[in-house]
Amino acid sequence: MTASLDASPLTAPTSADAKPQRGIQSLDSTGDLLAALVAAARPLSLRDLAAAAGMPPAKAFPHLVSLLKIGLLSRDASGCFEAGPLALELGLIGLQRLSPTREAEPEVVELATATGMSVAMAVLGPLGPTVVRLEESARPLHVSLRVGTVMSLVNTAIGRVFSAHVADDVRAGLLAQDHLRLAGANEADVVAGKGAPPTLKEAYVQRLAQIRADRIDTALSRPVPGIDTLAAPVFDHTGSICLVLALMGPSGSFDSAATGGPAQILSAAALRLSRRFGWMGTGK
Repeated sequence: MTASLDASPLTAPTSADAKPQRGIQSLDSTGDLLAALVAAARPLSLRDLAAAAGMPPAKAFPHLVSLLKIGLLSRDASGCFEAGPLALELGLIGLQRLSPTREAEPEVVELATATGMSVAMAVLGPLGPTVVRLEESARPLHVSLRVGTVMSLVNTAIGRVFSAHVADDVRAGLLAQDHLRLAGANEADVVAGKGAPPTLKEAYVQRLAQIRADRIDTALSRPVPGIDTLAAPVFDHTGSICLVLALMGPSGSFDSAATGGPAQILSAAALRLSRRFGWMGTGK
């Protein structure tokens, strides 16, 4: 009699009292070593890697030898363990399958729940920073922001965060069309000269530098009077900005400071997504 595929031992238990599937204990230990190396984000010696995984070096060593053999690990010139060619290939496969907007969806919903505020997600589209997701709070904001709205690089927090992290030539091209966007500015408002690339006015240059340092920007009652916005960047594995998350709420109804509680929640969500997308930069 042919066995049903549904009876496969790999099928996950469906009842609440089903026993968890038993794995291979030695592979669990191997996984601890890999997890410790990932958490360190740098090559580690045998002693340091074993300590980080919570096991004696003598126990860790045979696992590491096997990982070297199959290419999940390699050793650098000083003998420290680091990601091997197979690990890099697996990582690239995972990154290629990621959709930033799809992966960010749970974070958008969680941000709205945790803060009680409206949350917007924007990407850099062909027309500029474009809102692609809007999760309304229990008290919807009466603003002209909708999915598809293209934001100013000068007068909105979402747009300035993008502007702070794109290449100079990309920024210059986008600024030339900023007057067409929500709360857009004329190019003369931010460009002091017509060189190649154009020279930006000092106040705008300083604002973008501050955004890069803080990895957050605020817009208080601008461009919509009575509405405050906090915006933070999300990066991908190349270090490029891939999307921006923003919190929005009535002025005075929340701590809108760049160091306040909502800003910290927003920054933590952006950092989690950046890590998921392979960004290895330094967290704040």
